[in-house]
Amino acid sequence: MKQKVSIIGSGFSSLAAACYLAKANYEVTVYEKNICIGGRAQQLTKGGFTFDMGPTWYWMPDVFERFFADFNTSPDQFYQLTKLNPAYSVYFGENDYISIEDSLEKIYETFESVEKGSSKKLQKFIKKAEDNYNIAIKDLVYKPGVSPLELVTLPTIKRLTQFVSTIKSDVRKEFKNERLVQILEFPVLFLGAKPADTPSFYNFMNYADFGLGTWHPKNGMHSVIKGIEKLALELGVTIQLNASAEKIIVENNTVKGLQINGTTIATDIIVSGADYHHTETLLDKKFRQYSEKYWEKRTFAPSSLLFYVGFDKKIENVDHHTLFFDVDFDTHAKDIYDTPKWPDTPLFYASFPSKTDSNISPENKEAGIFLIPIAPGLEDTKEMRTLYFEKIITRLEYLTNQKLKNSIIFKESFCVNDFKEAYNSYKGNAYGLANTLLQTAFLRPKLKSKKVSNLFFTGQLTVPGPGVPPALISGKLVSELVIQNPKS
Repeated sequence: MKQKVSIIGSGFSSLAAACYLAKANYEVTVYEKNICIGGRAQQLTKGGFTFDMGPTWYWMPDVFERFFADFNTSPDQFYQLTKLNPAYSVYFGENDYISIEDSLEKIYETFESVEKGSSKKLQKFIKKAEDNYNIAIKDLVYKPGVSPLELVTLPTIKRLTQFVSTIKSDVRKEFKNERLVQILEFPVLFLGAKPADTPSFYNFMNYADFGLGTWHPKNGMHSVIKGIEKLALELGVTIQLNASAEKIIVENNTVKGLQINGTTIATDIIVSGADYHHTETLLDKKFRQYSEKYWEKRTFAPSSLLFYVGFDKKIENVDHHTLFFDVDFDTHAKDIYDTPKWPDTPLFYASFPSKTDSNISPENKEAGIFLIPIAPGLEDTKEMRTLYFEKIITRLEYLTNQKLKNSIIFKESFCVNDFKEAYNSYKGNAYGLANTLLQTAFLRPKLKSKKVSNLFFTGQLTVPGPGVPPALISGKLVSELVIQNPKS
């Protein structure tokens, strides 16, 4: 008789775990509290426009390929990809921007045109980043974070100094132009920490950026979720929507059931891809591994203020992904990590997927997604959202020399309160725990409960960390622990 696995949540990590466990002959049911699958990777449709509400960047295509290869298939059987050129552009002032194109050779030329001699330095920098990528993404991140010995390999021993130096010091040692520096420091934001607090070893993100490129799945990132859902269903997974997990039933320190919408469902194993902190509140206090004080002391990646905007015309002088670094990077970072508050002059990011994908907006119109990174736990009010939209749309008009405010058909917003409501997110965080040195691998919350047998966790608050590719990996790691678990 098959063992029953109940999975809480339907984000990337949950669906990945569901696929692996179904393949291993478990009876798998996914319970999603919302009306559609995807967790943070939900989609908003309105007036003929389509918006990814969460992740918009498709990086590390090799991780997706490796996931689907585990099921003897490939991404192109489930969704279509386009490599973006330019991958993205970065604005530093009015009509002052740098575009990152779709090959290393073009990027080297761009750097050389900005700072003489920088192309050769960049080649060495990227070679080191590629070596680190091959160690980290092809090996280390596929370890379950059970023991510090997982990190002790010959390649990592040779790179010990890269765990005490930082991205910021490395980049600024080689490159003097502030614009190039900020472009090289930018990928670290995906890890949820400041460049000054991120070990040098994490420069593998620069290879992910420049070496592997930026891609767009047709119809948006939600199409990737739909692809994994299709795979899960083919493997026999059952998915239930509007199914809110209310309590984890434990007897003799072992999982016995899961209360869904007031009904207790017997189960042998629970895997939670929901917010880790929230999941533990579903347990009686004596079964929780981590105290409120523990969570309070963690360094969280940012939350976000997001806007989804339909424009009645095409927007000029922007690319599919456009970053606005025309204000001080360090000041905004301090407002997120050091003394949390609403930033006076925020950096922001804008995505215009309709530049690439005609399915995203009606003809001759533009879909715009805007993101301001902010500290988790800030007071979130309608007035604050209105104020900040005015700040960024005014800057967008100025930096790109066009009028846009009168071309807005509608705008929707999503912020701290929504992250809490939709995802039970601790303090309304958007990305999980930052990947600092003291929150890496075995120092992150565990995939397997130490107090309750047959209770497991997956996703951005556990191993290996924030981001879509790590979420897929997290789903694989937790499934392997379930399969290996002698009590399961």
